[in-house]
Amino acid sequence: MSQKEQFKQLRDRIDKIDDQLLGLLNERADCALAIGAVKETTAGAVVYRPEREAQILRRVIKASAGPLTPTQITGIYREIISACRSGEEKPKVAVLGPVGTYSEMAAVKHFGQEVAIEFETGIEEVFRSVETGDTDYGVVPVENSTEGGIAITLDCLVITSLRICGEIDLRIRHALIGKGAEAFGMVKVVRAHPQALAQCRKWLDRHLPNAERVPMASNAVAADEAARDACSVAIAAPEAAEHYGLAVLHRNIEDQTGNTTRFLIIGRQCLSGSGYDKTSLILSAHGRDAPGSLQRLLAPLATHEINMTSLQSRPSKTGLWEYVFFLDFEGHQEETLVSRALADIQKESALFKVLGSYPRSL
Repeated sequence: MSQKEQFKQLRDRIDKIDDQLLGLLNERADCALAIGAVKETTAGAVVYRPEREAQILRRVIKASAGPLTPTQITGIYREIISACRSGEEKPKVAVLGPVGTYSEMAAVKHFGQEVAIEFETGIEEVFRSVETGDTDYGVVPVENSTEGGIAITLDCLVITSLRICGEIDLRIRHALIGKGAEAFGMVKVVRAHPQALAQCRKWLDRHLPNAERVPMASNAVAADEAARDACSVAIAAPEAAEHYGLAVLHRNIEDQTGNTTRFLIIGRQCLSGSGYDKTSLILSAHGRDAPGSLQRLLAPLATHEINMTSLQSRPSKTGLWEYVFFLDFEGHQEETLVSRALADIQKESALFKVLGSYPRSL
């Protein structure tokens, strides 16, 4: 068989498989629409069910024999789920704007392309948009693997009535973007969100030591400013360059390889368990001078053999050198051991607030 004949045979096979896939995808969409029709008769039913979607993704990843990788399968199925979900309704999701922020990228990574993105001017405004019902969900950064916790998000979590509905891990690849390659020698100002400036500190020290570093509300705002000023450049995602008519001058300028930001999905619903969940709490101890107070708060996790994944602190703003703690651990609050640990922790806490149980990031 000639090479041309081999290609034709294989391409014909691909065409047949595509026809089968198309039929199955439409059949799946019909099922999703039927589920939506049943939901319309059910009080309190919601379109977006993160625990169910997480179960689907983990099941298909486990069932796959390759050659597609888990990351590729996740990306494909998120878009299938997104398209089928949109037959019922597109979720309205608030993110830090404008166009081109990592928050937008995180939202699309999780919800897929079929989502109605609403851009807000700040993280507090994202919380407010969801609290008032203007949007269904919000996506906010909570911690970075290089720079740690995002203070404004943690502070908002203390006072909000919203719940955490999910998390997204987004690999952050910073680029230096500007008007053109010739602009690099003219740079007088580097603009970016404070976190981005901090994550690229060493690179900037080596390559642009004399440029002024100006913090901005978001990297996308920085890109917009760089588009107006030939002597200004921005740190942003490479994807932002095209939107703002800029060139990518240097890629991957972050100081730490593997630089990743964790985002939270905030909303108003309580979730059932998915089987692979995480629970988040806010705590404070009785009396900051009491020896071993923090140890007593955390001891129930060890007693009930629960794995803690994160511990952060912020000033309580109610007294000098008093702190609240943000705690994440594996498990769902409806699980027996987790429920017992929560009860024991609450006994030792001055402040005790469950932010939610939600599927772990994929």
